[in-house]
Amino acid sequence: MENKANFFVGENPVYGETILSPMDGFSDLPFRSLARRLGSAMSYTEFVNAIDVFHGHPRLDERLTFAEEERPVVFQIFDDDPQRLLRAALLLRRRQPDIIDVNMGCAARCVSGRGAGAGLLRQPDKIAEIFRTLSRALDIPVTGKIRLGWDEDSLNYLDVAHIVEDNGGQLLAVHGRTKQQAYRGEANWQAIAEIKAALRIPVIGNGDVRSVADIQRMRQFTACDAVMIARGAIGNPWIFAGLDRGEVSQSQVRATMLAHLEAMLGFYGAERGLVLFRKHAAKYISPYGLDAEQRRQLLTCTTAGDFVGLLDSLAFEPALA
Repeated sequence: MENKANFFVGENPVYGETILSPMDGFSDLPFRSLARRLGSAMSYTEFVNAIDVFHGHPRLDERLTFAEEERPVVFQIFDDDPQRLLRAALLLRRRQPDIIDVNMGCAARCVSGRGAGAGLLRQPDKIAEIFRTLSRALDIPVTGKIRLGWDEDSLNYLDVAHIVEDNGGQLLAVHGRTKQQAYRGEANWQAIAEIKAALRIPVIGNGDVRSVADIQRMRQFTACDAVMIARGAIGNPWIFAGLDRGEVSQSQVRATMLAHLEAMLGFYGAERGLVLFRKHAAKYISPYGLDAEQRRQLLTCTTAGDFVGLLDSLAFEPALA
């Protein structure tokens, strides 16, 4: 790790130029820790609903548990009400994160449809109130993650970016798509470049980063302070170590898969950990050309021992023998 910080979020130094994106159902402690060891420079938790923070949710602790070596740790929250967000943020502060992040990018209908997530992009005045309220009340940085607008007819990303900065936001992550696009089409890196040129606070670029070359291209094109990687890291966490999947040996893949599986079993328990690992396993094995029946057998194993045995016989045994 470099001795010199790449940038700062408030007083928090950030070392490195790649960051695992917060992803619902993926950015849990086992995967974040794996990505962090490989070079991800910060840890964003899965987002949590502000209402769940103060009313309680059976899996809230699970989503917010982090390891000290993950710091700086960012808790991401969502809601459409400034006072609820404030109440949640003050409660979350007790868990000692380094940063609180406001999600303004989730395109899921159940979130954006109620005015939260990307729905906030339609209410710039409310964004100003949220950041003004949180930044005044908290003694740690408040940051945000946005999309470019609700749709192509409402690309208000520069206005929103200025609002975040002018009301105390200390970093902005930008997914270069609109809410309407969801994950379709191409990410607009030019818009990210415009935001970076307009702001004084750090800007993280996000969207269509699937290779090491993409990381460098985005940084050069946008001048962003770091690159946030989402889907491109699933099945290839080595991208944070500067490796494309084709550069990773089968022995490395096997060792990482087993370490990831072990972490999942330890965190979630034997049965649930294996079930939740399947979505990662499907991506890890995708380059190996297994047929549909082989994949079905592997991804429906009911014990970790059976999974590892079948994994070796289908994917790794010839290469490792």
